[in-house]
Amino acid sequence: QNVLQMTATHSNYPDPNNLKFEEIKILGLSQEITSVSVSQNNVVQDYTANITHDPVRKVAVIRGLQLELGKSYTIKWTLNVNVNERFDCYPSPNATKEKCEQLGCSWEQVTANPDVPSCYYSSSNPYSVENVTYSSTGIVANLKLDSSKVRANEASTAPISTLRLEVKYHLNNMLQFKIYDYQSPRYEVPVPLNLPSSPTSSSQDRLYEVALQIKPFGIQVRRKSTGTVIWNSGLPTFTFSDMFIQISTRLASQYIYGFGETEHPTFRHNMNWHTWGMFTRDQPPTYKLNSYGYQPFYMALEEDGNAHGVLLLNSNAMDVTFQPTPALTYRTIGGILDFYMVLGPTPELVVQEYTQLIGRPVMPAYWSLGFQLCRYGYANDSEVAQLVEEMKAAQIPYDVQYTDIDYMERNLDFTLSPRFAGLPALVNKIKAEGMRFIIILDPAISGNETNYPAFDRGVAENVFVQWPDSKEILYSKVLSREEYVNLCVVDAHPLICLVFLLFLQNYVAHCAFPDFFRNSTVEWWKREILEVYNNPDPSKSLKFDGLWTDMNEPAAFMNGAMGGCRNDLLNNPPYMPHLGYRSTGLIHKTPCMEGQHYLADGTPVRHFDVHSLYGWSQTRASLAALHGATKERGIVITRSTYPSSGRWAGHWLGDNTAAWDQLHKSIIGMMEFSLFGISYTGADICGFFKDAEYEMCARWMQLGAFYPYSRNHNEKGTRRQDPAVWDTKFHEISRNVLNIRYTLLPYLYTLMYDAHAHGSTVIRPVLHEFVEDRITWDIDEQFLWGPALLISPVMKPNDRSVNAYFPNASWYDYHTDTNTGFRGQFQNLSAPLEHINLHIRGGYILPWQKPANTTAY
Repeated sequence: QNVLQMTATHSNYPDPNNLKFEEIKILGLSQEITSVSVSQNNVVQDYTANITHDPVRKVAVIRGLQLELGKSYTIKWTLNVNVNERFDCYPSPNATKEKCEQLGCSWEQVTANPDVPSCYYSSSNPYSVENVTYSSTGIVANLKLDSSKVRANEASTAPISTLRLEVKYHLNNMLQFKIYDYQSPRYEVPVPLNLPSSPTSSSQDRLYEVALQIKPFGIQVRRKSTGTVIWNSGLPTFTFSDMFIQISTRLASQYIYGFGETEHPTFRHNMNWHTWGMFTRDQPPTYKLNSYGYQPFYMALEEDGNAHGVLLLNSNAMDVTFQPTPALTYRTIGGILDFYMVLGPTPELVVQEYTQLIGRPVMPAYWSLGFQLCRYGYANDSEVAQLVEEMKAAQIPYDVQYTDIDYMERNLDFTLSPRFAGLPALVNKIKAEGMRFIIILDPAISGNETNYPAFDRGVAENVFVQWPDSKEILYSKVLSREEYVNLCVVDAHPLICLVFLLFLQNYVAHCAFPDFFRNSTVEWWKREILEVYNNPDPSKSLKFDGLWTDMNEPAAFMNGAMGGCRNDLLNNPPYMPHLGYRSTGLIHKTPCMEGQHYLADGTPVRHFDVHSLYGWSQTRASLAALHGATKERGIVITRSTYPSSGRWAGHWLGDNTAAWDQLHKSIIGMMEFSLFGISYTGADICGFFKDAEYEMCARWMQLGAFYPYSRNHNEKGTRRQDPAVWDTKFHEISRNVLNIRYTLLPYLYTLMYDAHAHGSTVIRPVLHEFVEDRITWDIDEQFLWGPALLISPVMKPNDRSVNAYFPNASWYDYHTDTNTGFRGQFQNLSAPLEHINLHIRGGYILPWQKPANTTAY
């Protein structure tokens, strides 16, 4: 690249006119040339070239050359690469000039911005396209590897030379492009998608056009109506080896939303050299640390307001890097590249098309839209019963009560602690009063009990994850909660840590992990849950209404497994994506990657490949078990998610902290999960970790009253924070805002149905309704319920007003029914502590009801 080789094959003609080549014109060059060198027989000639560049026409002209006829020359030129155009050639830590140049890349540090990669690609990718077949339904081609251009590879494995590209025009608004090894089958994600049996699009009606760049290889997708290029991967990064796959694309704008699950400070991504890792992990929401879910989907706005979405169906550990080009780079350590693109063209249509592909969100039971209470650390069933009575006495609307793992005997699934012997009777009592009850289940099953039927039956039915090529169960260790681990992380005395580690080693349960991909495991899980519900002893039969599945990343309280892991390559891959605790490898607080799973058809798969699908597989089994037990719709809440988890469950945003910044971040999290097709979402109101403060909890109750999943929940050792525990002023604030929620439940339920039937969003970013207004593209401190209710909460201490944006529509104050007259403007609104600003959009009808203390009465 950037070289012109002039070879004279016949040079015995004497030229009487002494003719010379003096000018070279290069077409299609988007970057400036900074220097030119001319060499003859490997000897650099002394030339001063005159270089001009026309950036509009993309033409460069090199003048002032004196290249004699009959002689061979090599002309090389160097391009001026804008730092924003650099693609990182050494994404691993500790890059050096020597390591960089070993990869065949260029090195230059930018001291003004240390985020700019110092090591960057300076040559094209080594693949080209051959054997192309075009048809009315797509494109098939092979990708040829130029072995003379193969660069040293980050994964210490050779690039694969037997790649095939398939492009399928599935629908007029949806296409797929897939790159895989046609000679040696590789792992592919076993999540079913709703694809037509054969493409049903037509060339005249398709919203997109696809073109291939032959050499170097690239794919270009263009929106037909505007000509906007929305995908362009003809870039130098493309690499495909066994344990390192990389592809980049230029983006149509700086407006990108999605990818998860990670705590993001803004809904729109910051494109200034940020990298986000994806790999499911028991990680409370923390900036730049990969958390519970794995959602490799983004929505993009084009400069004209059209929207599209892109899913990479891959489940291996991955990271994505944004850069201000604007461009995006994917890196994953296994599987294949399997992309699906939906063309919108509106943001709301993007979500509808995406959920048509992955499956529509589950339809929750009406009662599950009521307010809910839980905490980790209830001492006994009497404490729960007292809480119920206190909430009734305060007349605070309230539908659902939980117990965390405290209700279990020694934290064992499907058991009942003697301290909660009265729980079955309490559940029956509150249900008779119109309330509902949800229990928690963790996936890990203790294997060192003397008499634990769930484990014994699981062994008999071969339901647990095993070591490869054996029937030996893979055991790890699981405690009740993260709090014990935090002893050795936060302000711990070394002696405490030592005692804790000895405790882990000697006394914590050796746990097996059910393999929910197997049909036998699904049936075992159903039977164990059914026995909890239908225990022949009425004093042990828990008539729950929903299931809450936690710790299903899967989480462990050691790194790896009992006795250590056995395959260092899988657990510490040559390239470690940008995940939290990279030095630990992939096994941070989770089992070994060589664990063996079996798909329903008996195909063996490695935990390395399906780790991030573990929660997905448990969720699907749990909804079936719930239906089998209760014979009602109910609801399942899951912590770990993957694309299509929303078909079976809702999701809460995990173990957050009682801190003001978490209010704003909960809105961002809910809007992201709206994009991911999971409508029933919310955060732990008032925070899980640490003690909640009065004003923050009051403001959070106001915001949380507009979470689809509205639950106040905190951990053992913290103060109570349920509404009943505070003073009468707090009772009034909670009662009033929850009465508003209960008044609007018919509207919320209608939105939930629209999501389930048509894929619409419930928690709706303002930009979805007003995409023509670019100000809305950055609004993430307000949100909509559907198209018509605007929520503008206070989320900062001591604030008694809120600066709210009113898009160009008529807006009526919910509390006074008056037209505000605000259109297309920010407005400072009064917001005393007892008040949350709500506005109804003109032209819409919201179904209401008279509120009550439960949804039943």
